[in-house]
Amino acid sequence: MKLRRFALLFVSCFVLCSQLTDVRADVRLPHIFGDHMVLQRGQEIPVWGWADAGEQVTVQLKEDSVETTADDQGKWMVKLPAQVVGDPVTLTVKGKNTVTFQDVLLGEVWLCSGQSNMEWPVSRSNDFEKEQAAANFPQIRHIKVPRVPKGFPQDDVDAQWTVCSPETVGGYTAAGYFFGRKLHQELNVPIGLVNSSWGGTRIEPWTPPVGFEKVPALAAIFKQVQLTNPATGAYKSVLERYLQQLDAWSTKAKVALNAETPLQPAPAYPASIQPLTSHTSPTTLYNGMIHPLVPFAMRGAIWYQGESNHVEGMMYYEKMKALINGWRDVWKQGEFPFLYVQIAPYHYGSESPSILPLLWEAQNKALEIPHTGQVVIHDIGDLKDIHPTNKQDVGKRLALIALAKTYGQKDLVHSGPTFKSLKKEGNKLRVTFDNVGSGLVARDGKPLSWFEIIGKETDFVPADAVIEGDSVVLSSPKVKEAAAMRFGWHKLAEPNLSNKEGLPAAPFRAGKVPERDWLSLKVDESKAYKLIYDLDLKNLGKDITYTRDLSGSFTQPFKRIAYFLELQKPGEETQYVFTSMDAFTDDLKKIAVPTLGSKAYFQTKVSNLNVVSNVAGIATGTGLKGGNIEFWPGNYGPTNSANIPNASTSLWDFGDEPAEPSDGYGSMQVHNFEAKQTIFAINQWKSGPNADLGIGNSSGRTRDWTFMSNASQYDVKRLRVLVLPE
Repeated sequence: MKLRRFALLFVSCFVLCSQLTDVRADVRLPHIFGDHMVLQRGQEIPVWGWADAGEQVTVQLKEDSVETTADDQGKWMVKLPAQVVGDPVTLTVKGKNTVTFQDVLLGEVWLCSGQSNMEWPVSRSNDFEKEQAAANFPQIRHIKVPRVPKGFPQDDVDAQWTVCSPETVGGYTAAGYFFGRKLHQELNVPIGLVNSSWGGTRIEPWTPPVGFEKVPALAAIFKQVQLTNPATGAYKSVLERYLQQLDAWSTKAKVALNAETPLQPAPAYPASIQPLTSHTSPTTLYNGMIHPLVPFAMRGAIWYQGESNHVEGMMYYEKMKALINGWRDVWKQGEFPFLYVQIAPYHYGSESPSILPLLWEAQNKALEIPHTGQVVIHDIGDLKDIHPTNKQDVGKRLALIALAKTYGQKDLVHSGPTFKSLKKEGNKLRVTFDNVGSGLVARDGKPLSWFEIIGKETDFVPADAVIEGDSVVLSSPKVKEAAAMRFGWHKLAEPNLSNKEGLPAAPFRAGKVPERDWLSLKVDESKAYKLIYDLDLKNLGKDITYTRDLSGSFTQPFKRIAYFLELQKPGEETQYVFTSMDAFTDDLKKIAVPTLGSKAYFQTKVSNLNVVSNVAGIATGTGLKGGNIEFWPGNYGPTNSANIPNASTSLWDFGDEPAEPSDGYGSMQVHNFEAKQTIFAINQWKSGPNADLGIGNSSGRTRDWTFMSNASQYDVKRLRVLVLPE
């Protein structure tokens, strides 16, 4: 019986081992190769896969046949000669077995990548029923790469090519499909669309390590990626230190075990060297969704992404350099075309209106990268939906760039007007454009919109804009000497300047914004005052460093105290407020930021309040009777312990209650309780960039800006403290 069981076990093992050997012997290719695929015409075609080490592999396409031998790891690659378009062909790969791919076309292959607006399917785009019925394009093929983030480069994806038909088109990338359809109709060649996209993703996960390595501004990201790579010295160094700590702990653990004494837990494995596995982490989508495609021959890439990075301004340009040049580096096809979509205007909640234009500026700058092209879509967006459903025009505009710049079609207008030069002409500015096509127009027939100019005595104001040839001349009765301009500089901007071909102009700004002193320009009362403190609020912190502190040298008695606060977010108008009041102290050390060291502590009403401001809603005027201040370095609660009229007992506002510790949160607030408003507030200054700053009432969880932690939002944040001598 034992002998029989042994014999059966031997036979079973032999069969299993034979099967494993057969599986291992099979020549196989990654899934980017498959029935119905499109291979890139006009250039060498890499074909690669796996077999037994040393196995002879033959790849045949039409009359061309190339042989190679699998290396020690079982990997092999050949490059087939460049092919021309023809009838559907068969790709055959032979080793110890034969793999055959049927219905293979030779044409134009494009990688389609990005976040949700690239992943967005035809089925959810405009006029789907009409588009579905017309989708009889058997020479357009599509493959959707599954969503797979990985910590290390992968060799394959589980995906299949499909033939475009009314039954399949609904799941295709809409931007990619309408792009490919236009190319197919114009070039009369097969089109292959490789759809590797994932909604909600940032640009960093799509970028290979080499992309970060070559952009100095992204050195921190490259360091993070290197730390997770076991082949790098950085990884090994951290791991060696950890092992030393672990050995030391192990020695202590043995002693504690024998002595029956308590022991601290073992040191935690360093988080910095753990694999990056989230779809939000750098390189993970490259590893799982792009690397398996490399080096599949293609013409170029289209890219629709930026919403998830839209707050980063010019840093996005650095990241686009990393992505584009990183992909080009790993593909080794030279500087292949990279065409991208400038994201559409959208409200983005209560976010500053200038944040999105700063991203548009970065996307404009990416055109400096060779062989790139940008589509502008602010005329076909949806301010209420981050996913505009008109993907037909998005795809068409991408195709226009490809037809003109990649495929060499002559006299094809493929871009809307782009900024060329700025010239001052008296109190006017002349903006000259490239890519005017048949001429500049207002696409809706109305006056040109979203042009603004700025002068030495104004902030940006709407401009009268008039088309003159390939230029737009800007002026405003409010601006005596224009210095700079901007166009479409708002997250909701849908400007109407385009060329006659219907392609819109991209948002931009030009000229130098003049330095202006709003205090002297806007507040006549201030001319009689003397400056005591000037504070750049970027220097807030536990220790306050004033730009100017004249409190030790000014010896005159004074009868009034004034504050001038100005705040400016990137690209927005300056907000300012001037407020003065009868002196509430004769000690100059106590009129600025009320730190513990200054011994300033005031919760008091103030007389004869004057207010000048450009912030909507602020009650302005002279001799106002509702003034009160809350100056202290400590904590405070919402209880109205001082019985300030109109103040809440449950909401932080213009009537709060000081609390311990005395050197805590900190409040520097001037109010008008009759108007039920905070005039200005500087709180939590010890937190530096997380301090609270505001003019007027906050619309957040408090009225006096407590807990807002918003100081980092401002490019300009300056406080001046003045007195009026007797």
